[in-house]
Amino acid sequence: MGRTKIVGPAGRYGARYGSTLRKRVKLIEEKRLAHHRCPKCNTAGKLTRISIGIWTCRKCGYTFAGGAWIPRTILGKSFAPEEIKELKKAYKGEGKVIHA
Repeated sequence: MGRTKIVGPAGRYGARYGSTLRKRVKLIEEKRLAHHRCPKCNTAGKLTRISIGIWTCRKCGYTFAGGAWIPRTILGKSFAPEEIKELKKAYKGEGKVIHA
């Protein structure tokens, strides 16, 4: 075989579906299969995706919700821990109310 240098894991589709779509599949699958760090035990390469958006660590057993193809999304990184505490308090009615 050996003719999948450009499209990598998307080479299984052969000449079907167009080159642009196969290249997009390649990028998505490379991100999904890359070695990611566990947010709890900080071990690299032990995270596996159970289903879309659900990730688990094979070492410590920590299961959490993340992105569809990567465990941590840009939106998940945008909040600081202090902001998350404020949002939780506001949601429970303990602090200031946030109106959209």
